[in-house]
Amino acid sequence: MKVGAFSVAWSNKPLEVVLDYLAGLGVEAVEIGTGNYPGDAHCKLDQMLASDKARKALLQAVESRGMVISALSCHGNPLHPKTAIARKHHETWRKTVQLAAKLGLECVIVFSGLPAGAKGDKVPNWVTAPWPEDHLEALNYQWNEVAIPYWTEEAAFAAKHGVYACFEMHPNFLVYNPETLIKLRCAVGKHGDRICANFDPSHLFWQGIDVPRAIRKLSEYGEVIKHCHAKDCRVYPWVADVYGVLDTKHYGDEPKRAWIFRTVGYGHGEETWRDIISTLRMVGYDGVLSIEHEDSLMSADEGFRKAVAFLKQVIISEPPGAMTWA
Repeated sequence: MKVGAFSVAWSNKPLEVVLDYLAGLGVEAVEIGTGNYPGDAHCKLDQMLASDKARKALLQAVESRGMVISALSCHGNPLHPKTAIARKHHETWRKTVQLAAKLGLECVIVFSGLPAGAKGDKVPNWVTAPWPEDHLEALNYQWNEVAIPYWTEEAAFAAKHGVYACFEMHPNFLVYNPETLIKLRCAVGKHGDRICANFDPSHLFWQGIDVPRAIRKLSEYGEVIKHCHAKDCRVYPWVADVYGVLDTKHYGDEPKRAWIFRTVGYGHGEETWRDIISTLRMVGYDGVLSIEHEDSLMSADEGFRKAVAFLKQVIISEPPGAMTWA
């Protein structure tokens, strides 16, 4: 496995400066945003697609520092009920797939998107309960009339370019847990194997999901996990035990929130992360753990340095070798 980093945390700095910083800390891979929610500070899609020279320069900048690009990321909502937003996010996704193919990359990180609850609605609608019956009607519309037709076509597009759509299971989108990811993977038909996971434990922790068990469940459906984020989450019982974990307070209101994102090791300790990493290897994942900094209690630099040091202690970087005891 390799320790990687999502460069969006340093979007205010030139990519080469960021790469020098990452390499200096022993980071081996970088994940780069291409637009939509992550922004495109380090990768302008139209420029990269149009210029072989620009693509070679990007690869040279990364590889000359002993690193690789683990993924291109364009998390967005191509199912948004506002046509302009959906179109923009869709176009960014498609261009990112094309660029990944030109760069020889397999992984494009995305969200599933979230439609409205019915035709004519103006905002996305995340359904979390089956009653009243309106909610089941909304789910039927979202899945069968919007998401499955869209991702059936896009899975074929990804397959044509040799790329995997790596879904980050994120609440407030249609795919938010292993069950909904597998539901979509199975529903799109012929190219369902192109619907994969960018496995980010932080979004699962606060839903009460046992992360190693989630890894094992996904592995029952094949090589589903293609990329991983290293991000933690802390649930605070003095809020969660009274109000639950569905929390709409701003992320910056940390003392009043039921949970917040944390730097790796500050939400869960070494034992938990050792189990996560061991389970990933057990199911065949030996790729990148890409650190995504979203800890509001630490600067990007401090949070990142602590995450790198923590992961270096728990990551499994060498092949297992021969089993001499059996």
